[in-house]
Amino acid sequence: MASMKIKKGDTVKVITGKDKGKEGKVIAVNKKKSTVLIEGANMVTKHAKPSMSNQEGGIIQKEAPIHISNVMYMHNGKATRVGFKMDGEKKVRFAKATGEVID
Repeated sequence: MASMKIKKGDTVKVITGKDKGKEGKVIAVNKKKSTVLIEGANMVTKHAKPSMSNQEGGIIQKEAPIHISNVMYMHNGKATRVGFKMDGEKKVRFAKATGEVID
């Protein structure tokens, strides 16, 4: 399985779908399904029964996964593609628009 170009904690922009243009922080990444959870994007309503953790139950708003191909990494306020390169002995991510190393 190839390594993911987007990681937890990255700021991304949704480039297609009902939330096109929204920006947010990545909450979680699912490598097997190639999906990401983005803070405040792709919100869905879920009907929850009362339980020990949620005493009153009711209707809950929560984020749903978005396919990784539908988001772009934000670097210095600009959406960019992400690539990998070798920095000495270490493999690093870099922004293709600027060529700067991300981490």
